[in-house]
Amino acid sequence: MSTLALLIGALCIFALAYRYYSAFLAAKVLALDNARTTPAHTYKDGHNYVPSPKWVLFGHHFAAIAGAGPLIGPTLAAQFGFAPGFFWIVLGAVLGGCVHDFTVLVASVRHKGRSLADIATTEIGPFAGFVTMIAVLFILLVTLGGLGIVVVNALANSPWGVFTISMIIPIAMLMGLWMFKDPGKVTVTGPSIFGVALLLAAVFTGRIVAQSSLAGFLTFSPHQITIILMIYAMCVSVLPVWLLLEPRDYLATYVKLGTVVLLIVGIFLVHPHLQFPAVTQYVHGGGPIIKGKLFPFLFVTIACGAVSGFHSLISSGTTPKMLNQETDARFIGYGAMIAEALVAVVALVAACSLNPGDYFAINVPPAVFANLGMHTVELGRLSAQVSESLAGRTGGGVSLAIGMAHIFGSLPHMDKLVGYWYHYAIMFEALFILTTVDAGTRVARYVLQELMGKVYKPLGQTKGIPGMMLATVLVVMSWGYLIYTGSISTIWPLFGVGNQLLATIALSVTTTFLINSGKARYAWATATPMVFVGITTLAAAVLSITTIFWPMAHKPGSELQGYLDSALMAIFVLGVILVVTAAMRRCWATLRGRPLPADAFGAEKPVDNHVKIGCC
Repeated sequence: MSTLALLIGALCIFALAYRYYSAFLAAKVLALDNARTTPAHTYKDGHNYVPSPKWVLFGHHFAAIAGAGPLIGPTLAAQFGFAPGFFWIVLGAVLGGCVHDFTVLVASVRHKGRSLADIATTEIGPFAGFVTMIAVLFILLVTLGGLGIVVVNALANSPWGVFTISMIIPIAMLMGLWMFKDPGKVTVTGPSIFGVALLLAAVFTGRIVAQSSLAGFLTFSPHQITIILMIYAMCVSVLPVWLLLEPRDYLATYVKLGTVVLLIVGIFLVHPHLQFPAVTQYVHGGGPIIKGKLFPFLFVTIACGAVSGFHSLISSGTTPKMLNQETDARFIGYGAMIAEALVAVVALVAACSLNPGDYFAINVPPAVFANLGMHTVELGRLSAQVSESLAGRTGGGVSLAIGMAHIFGSLPHMDKLVGYWYHYAIMFEALFILTTVDAGTRVARYVLQELMGKVYKPLGQTKGIPGMMLATVLVVMSWGYLIYTGSISTIWPLFGVGNQLLATIALSVTTTFLINSGKARYAWATATPMVFVGITTLAAAVLSITTIFWPMAHKPGSELQGYLDSALMAIFVLGVILVVTAAMRRCWATLRGRPLPADAFGAEKPVDNHVKIGCC
C-alpha cells in the first residue's frame, strides 16, 4: 500500500471537512456571532482571561490538546495493521473529535469561560454537574499519568534528550517576556524566530553535552525523571499563562506542525513502503502490545487523534478565557483537531514503515519478543546510529522516533544524521507531552479547587495561594504515583477508556446545550458520535476490568495496583452512566416544552447571526 495514497486521501478529506462541515456547524448549529463579547474581554485580568490573537491562541490550544495520544496511540495500534487505525483516525476526527472540541469550546465561551462541570450544572442540573466534576478529576489524573509515562520512558537514560527538553523552559520564558512586554500589543514575529532558532540550536548542542563530562549529571532513571516531571508541573501550573504556558505552546506549535510538514514532504520524496499489512493476525486478540481484540480496543487505543475527552478540558479550560471573538472558535476548535488528526496519520505511517520485527523488538520486553518468532532487520544499525540501545524501549515513543528518523535519514545526504533526527523526534514528542501535562495539571487544579471550595470557600479561590498550592500538590502527587508505580501496559488502557468516557460525557453535555438553545434539529451532530463512542468505550471498560485489571489483583506483587485500576475503571463507568442518563432526562424535558434551567444559554434570547463565516 502506498504511503502517498494514505496521506493524499487524509489531506483531501480533512480539507473538505473543514471547508464545508465546520462551516455548517459554525453558521447553522452554533450560530457564531462576533456581536457577543467573549469572556476574554468581559473578565480580562491579565492572568487567566487574556484576549489573544487567533494564531497565537491556535498555537496554545493545539499544543495543549496534542499530547502523547496522537503520537503513541496510532503507533501502538499499528499492531492491528495500518487500515483500521487510518479509517478510525480520519472518520473519527471529522465526525466526532472536531465536533466535540468545537462545540465544547463554544458552549464554554457562552457560559463565561466556565468549566465542563459548570456547563453540565447549568444545562443539565446540579447532580450532573457534581458527578461530572468528580469524573473529570479522576479521568484527568489518569490521563496525565498515561501521557507522562511516555515522556518518562523516552527521556530515561538519555542525557541528550534531557538537555534539549530542559532548554525549552528558559527559551519560552524569554519569549513570553518579549511577546507580552507591552500590555496593549502582542509581539509575535521576533520572539518566534528567536525561539525556533534557539530550540534547534539546543538539539544540535545536546549531542556535544551528551558526549561531555556533563552527561552524568543529565542521565536519570525513569523514577528520577518522574520526580523531575512532577516538580516541573507544580511550578508551571501556578505561573501566569503569558509567562511560560502560552509562549511555550506557541513555540511548540512551530516545532510540531513544522515537523509534521517535514514528515509529509519526506514521505512524498522518499516514498517509504508500508511494511505492515492492512490487517494483522492480532485483530482477533492475543497481541503482544494490546491484548484485546480490534473491537473495541482500537477505539480506546487511538483516542487523541480521533476523539479525545481530554480536549474538552482545554476547550472549557484555558482556551475560552483567551478567545478574542466568537468566529475564531471555528479555526481553533475544529481546525486544531484537524491538525492533530493529521499528526496521528503521520505517526501511523511512520510506525508502519518500520520492519515489523524491529517494531515489536522495540515495543515489547526482550523475553516476550523471543517468543514471537520474529527477527530484527535494522535494529542493530539504528541503535548504533542513535548511540542508544533501542530493544525493549516500550511505550511507543521510541519506535515512533525511530520511524521518523528512518524517513528523514532516507532523504538525500541525510543518512549520517539519523542520530540527530532521532533526538529531534524525541524532543518533538516530549514537546507534545509536556505541553499537555502542564496544561492538564492546571485544569485539574481548577477542578480540585472548585471541589475544595464547596468544603471550605477560601480554598476555592483560584488566585489564593494556599488553595492553589494545596490543589497543585495533590494533583501532581496523584498522577505522579500512577507513573511511579505503573507501566504502559497498565496505564494506557486506563487512559484510553477514561479519555473516551470523558468524551462521552462532554458530548452529552453539548447535546443538551444544543437542545436547550433551540437547536434540537441539529443535535444529531453531537448525539451520533456520543452514542458510538459511549458504546465502544463501555465495552472496552468492562473487558479491561475482567481481562486485565481484575486478574492483576490476584497476582502476587500486583494486588494493590489491580484493585486500584479496577476501582478507577468502575468509577469512570458509573460516572458516565449517571451523567448521560441525567442529560437524556433533561433533553426529553426540554423537547416536551418544560421550563429550561434558570441560567441555561437557551434561556436567553439568542443573538441573530448575520456574520458571514469565512473559510478560516
